[in-house]
Formats: sequence, structure tokens, C-alpha cells
Amino acid sequence: MSIRIGILGYGNLAKGVESAIMQNDDLELAAVFTRRDPASVSIRTAGVPVLSQDAAADMKDSIDVLVICGGSATDLPVQTPKYAEMFNVVDSFDTHANIPVHFANVDAAAKKGGKIGLISCGWDPGMFSLNRLYMNCILPEGRDYTFWGKGVSQGHS
Repeated sequence: MSIRIGILGYGNLAKGVESAIMQNDDLELAAVFTRRDPASVSIRTAGVPVLSQDAAADMKDSIDVLVICGGSATDLPVQTPKYAEMFNVVDSFDTHANIPVHFANVDAAAKKGGKIGLISCGWDPGMFSLNRLYMNCILPEGRDYTFWGKGVSQGHS
């Protein structure tokens, strides 16, 4: 049995998600949702519908996880709570100072709908921070450096 994935948005992040789905036999791309004219969006996975984001609610019983691939500044604060009430959702929200508020909003919506929301799990925060953690375990006397301002900031090291 495959996990049915929906993708909301179809920019670079979504194309990467689609590629990851194609490499895993236990995942299946069920649909891509877009704000653009769906006819103008061409995806790599044959036979998968590209639909208006307004049609997402109609597919809530056909999708196990909706990966929301919008931007952190204006898209995810609105989209993730909205869709967390209907779907188990994943996003890569990365406005660090606003993560507690985003968490509270997504948590409330997901609980209301009996769903789960996994937020801020992209490259940063996420993989950068985990990489630093792993390296500090392997080289506990090592030094962290960053290319992002003074000190070790946001896991960039």
C-alpha cells in the first residue's frame, strides 16, 4: 500500500518533492494543486492530475499527506493552517521568529480536523540543524562556523 501524496504549489520545492516521490516505491503522487491555471502547469509524473488549489478539499479522502510548497513570508502562514484541518500536512516554514505562532495556528487547525501537521522541516530549520548536531556528536571538540552573521545562527554552519 502506498502513501498518497498531494503537492500544493509547483515551484522548485514542489518539483523536488515530486522527484523524491518518484524515487520511493511506497509513495504515490495523487495530485498537484496550483494557484495558476492548471492547464499551464506541466509535471513529470504521467497520469497525475494538476488541479486548482480550490479543488483540494474535494480530494481530502484521496490524499494521505499534503506537502505544502509555498513561501514562508505570505503563503504558509495562511495555507498550512487552512489545509491542516482537512489533511495531514508537511511544510518547510522557515521564518524562525514566527515558528511558535505558526505552530500554534497549525496545531489548532490540525486538532480540530483530527489531523497531524509537521512544520518547519525543510533545509533550514531542519537539515542544517541536524547536520550540525551530527557533526557535534562526531567531533565534540570541533568548532561551528557560520556564513550567516555573527556566531552560530539558525543552524548554518
